Amino acid sequence: MDNANDLKQIVKEKYGEIAKTSKSSGCCEPTCCGGEESKIVGYTVMQDEYDHLNGYVADADLGLGCGLPTEFAGIKKGDTVLDLGSGAGNDVFVARAIVGDEGKVIGLDFTQEMVDKAKKNTAKLGYKNVEFHLGDIEQMPFDNNIIDVVVSNCVLNLVPDKRKAFGEIFRILKPGAHFCVSDIVLKGELPEGLQKSAEMYAGCVAGALQQDEYLSIIKESGFRNIEIKKTKVIELPDEVLRGYISESEIEMFRKNNIGIFSMTVDGYKN
Repeated sequence: MDNANDLKQIVKEKYGEIAKTSKSSGCCEPTCCGGEESKIVGYTVMQDEYDHLNGYVADADLGLGCGLPTEFAGIKKGDTVLDLGSGAGNDVFVARAIVGDEGKVIGLDFTQEMVDKAKKNTAKLGYKNVEFHLGDIEQMPFDNNIIDVVVSNCVLNLVPDKRKAFGEIFRILKPGAHFCVSDIVLKGELPEGLQKSAEMYAGCVAGALQQDEYLSIIKESGFRNIEIKKTKVIELPDEVLRGYISESEIEMFRKNNIGIFSMTVDGYKN
C-alpha cells in the first residue's frame, strides 16, 4: 500500500472488475459491501442520486460517486469540460447536456475497461462532441490551457500524488477557468485496519486526506477563490467496518467522532 505503482494497480484492477460486472448499478448492494463477491467496499453509502439531472444515462451510472460536482461547476453552453476518472461516462453525459452541441466534453480514465464502456455508451447516444481517453491524472495527455471546467467525482482520492494531480489540473485549465470536484476527506485519524485496506483505498476511504491538508494542496497548486460548495457526512455501517477492524475498534471509531465527509469544492486559476 506504500508504493504508488501498487496503489495504481489496485485501482486499475478494482475498477476494471466493476466495469466488467456492473450493468447500471453500483458494484454491490449494501448486504454484500466488503464481502467476497464485491471485492471492493460498496458505494451505496456514498453516492448521490443522478436520475433527476438532464443528460442522465442509466447505463453510465455505476453508482461510484460521492457527490454531484456538475451541479456546482458553473458549466456554460459552449464550454470545454474535462471529467477526471470518467468511468462509464456518467458526469460526462450530464455535462454534455449543459454545454450543448456548441461545447465539448472529454473524459479521462485510468482503466481500459471503463474507457471501452464509456465509448460504447457514447456510440449508442450518437454524440459527436464527446470523447474518452485512457490516461493518468498525474500526467494528463492534454495540452496546456485548453479546458474551461474540470470536474471529478470521488476520484482524486485514488491518485497517490494529489499535488501532481492538482498541478496537472492547473496546467490544462485556461487562465481564469476553474475546477469543481467531489471527494472524500477526513476529520480525525482512521483506525489502522482501514488505513491499510486495499478495498477501502479503492473505495476512496483509506486514501482520504485530512480536509485541511486537501485544501492546502489546492492552494499550494496556485488556485484562488477556493470554496467548499457542499459537505455530506459518510456513515459507514458496522457491517462494512467489521470487514476491516475489530468490534473494539469500531466502538472507538464511533466514540472518537471520526468524520468521513464527501466534500464538493471549487477553485479558480488566475
